[in-house]
Amino acid sequence: MAETSLFEGGEENISFEVPLAERMRPRVLDEYVGQRHVLAPGKALRSMLDGGKAPSCILYGPPGVGKTTLVRLIARTTGRVLLEINAVSAKVETLRELVERARGEKKISGRSAIAFVDEIYHFNSKQQNVLLPSVETGDLILIGTTTENPWFEINKTLLSRMVVYTLEPLKDEDICELLTRALNDEERGLGRLGVRAEAETIERIAALAGGDARQALTRLEASVTAAAMGGGSLLTDEIVAQSTGAATQRYDRSSNDHYAVISALIKSMRGSDPDAALYWLARMLEGGDDIRFITRRLCIFAAEDVGLADPMALVVAQNAAAAVDRVGMPEANLILGEAVIYLAAAPKSNSAYLAIKAAQQNVREGKIMEVPSHLRNDGEGYVYPHDSPGHWVPQAYMPEVRRFYFPGRLGAEGRIEDRLKRLWKRFSTETDENQDK
Repeated sequence: MAETSLFEGGEENISFEVPLAERMRPRVLDEYVGQRHVLAPGKALRSMLDGGKAPSCILYGPPGVGKTTLVRLIARTTGRVLLEINAVSAKVETLRELVERARGEKKISGRSAIAFVDEIYHFNSKQQNVLLPSVETGDLILIGTTTENPWFEINKTLLSRMVVYTLEPLKDEDICELLTRALNDEERGLGRLGVRAEAETIERIAALAGGDARQALTRLEASVTAAAMGGGSLLTDEIVAQSTGAATQRYDRSSNDHYAVISALIKSMRGSDPDAALYWLARMLEGGDDIRFITRRLCIFAAEDVGLADPMALVVAQNAAAAVDRVGMPEANLILGEAVIYLAAAPKSNSAYLAIKAAQQNVREGKIMEVPSHLRNDGEGYVYPHDSPGHWVPQAYMPEVRRFYFPGRLGAEGRIEDRLKRLWKRFSTETDENQDK
């Protein structure tokens, strides 16, 4: 049977050798599920498309959220020719031919063609230079998709000429809608197999997919096919588990996920929520993140966010780092879990962080003080504190008084503040008395 387009709809025969996710791509914009923040009626992009306009843009989001599908729907909805480009292998000469074809299409139809570049961050400067003049004159509409942060990965020259739309992982209810549609569709979906599923089972598949529609449809196809070939007519959780395995981990330690999750871990510990902190730690561990990176962040957090409210926090973090190096995975997850719970539950103070920043800023601004003569190696007049009762003497350690450290009141830092207040008071009193003499 000859292959035909799966995106035109109508009377064509559907090849069921084509994966379900490909067969079920929406044919019109109203079939598109999710991304309501940009495509709901009244939203800017939807209004443009309904009016026949298509912007040069970048669709940024994780796999399986509908980027490629949306590009094709943009072309169909606005009645434009779609020219697809491979960002890695497209030669400059091929791109010049594409530009000439786009100009020809515009002369015939009066509408600019769309050049679609998947994973556009691979585009090099020579490729960009061929297309950008036509984008600027309106002979071509450039639409790129990417899973990598465009503000980090895409050339600024290209980025300045395009609008960026961020697409989000699909919600479970959106994926359930897609799965139910595919299960019942007899033309393109699985309806001919006569297998039904309870709502709870559909929800289970959606939850396993991690916001990835393609993954969800792939799991559904494998599960329903297994049920049908086994002579069953009901899809069960057991069949789903046997057919599709563990949940999808939407986590890439080399991408934005890595930075988003470590940020969530730090902020959860800072907010004293050990349960949330443990969840984000688990995401990093299950995603195979570098455990040394995690322990470095815990040490920084202990000093920056717990600080002197609990001086033991840094000891715990440093010992956890050493133990993790010694033990290794998988047992190191126990050590990391204990450290994260301790840091999350500890009282918090960023006074030490603010103090060193303030002192450094003072120096950067050129507010330099000379070392007092009695503090120099060969200086006279220095009084050794340990020779005095209480191991303290009223002695100046800067030429003028400058305050950088302002203690908090939580945990151990309250005791630190009380002691320093007593010393400051004695220093002021005895200094005044010495001046009176």
